[in-house]
Amino acid sequence: MDSNMRKDFIENFGKLEELDRSFDLRFWQAQTPQARLDATWGLIVHYAKVKGLDVRQLRLQRSVENFQRQKR
Repeated sequence: MDSNMRKDFIENFGKLEELDRSFDLRFWQAQTPQARLDATWGLIVHYAKVKGLDVRQLRLQRSVENFQRQKR
């Protein structure tokens, strides 16, 4: 095997109008949660760069809630 070839590489061939999402679903479901998170974050960073946003300002949205029982 050529040293530049990847063993874990998979691809799908066909005409776009004939393809459904089954290949994509199988591919992403086969990935680890960390791999999916990394890919998602990579898309977010790419989007921010395309839009001219400062990628250093990116972070996950956080919210805090406080629930307490009412005193009777």
